[in-house]
Amino acid sequence: MDVPAIHAILQRLARHDGAVLRATEADLLRDGFGARPLFGAILAEGDRLTLGLVLFYPDYSTLRGRPGVLVQDLFVAEVARGQGLGRRLLAAALEAGRVWNASYLTLLMDRGNAEARRFYGGLGFRDRGDYDVLIAEEADLLAAQ
Repeated sequence: MDVPAIHAILQRLARHDGAVLRATEADLLRDGFGARPLFGAILAEGDRLTLGLVLFYPDYSTLRGRPGVLVQDLFVAEVARGQGLGRRLLAAALEAGRVWNASYLTLLMDRGNAEARRFYGGLGFRDRGDYDVLIAEEADLLAAQ
């Protein structure tokens, strides 16, 4: 897998979101391609240019009683947008999830990204309910005990 290309796309996404990418290429190599991979990634490559990426990992719905795929990151280069690449990357992620019998996709989306909301809505994605995704750092959890 082209870890430098994955890292470069994740850097672009972080900049777009006004965030700082902490993951290094070594982190991605260890966690995605080591003895026990924690995520999968699929690249779409064009003529000497990486056109897209989907990064994902297993999800599980107790309501469905089924596993799924959680898409952490989806990126399509501006030159490739409107050509179905995002749809194909999502389909490839679901297909890759068939090894754990995935039957649905969940994804994380920036609430302020109206273009992404239109794209995903056109593919049948809808709000998962009244859920918000929350995150706590390890240090914060330990300090709260």
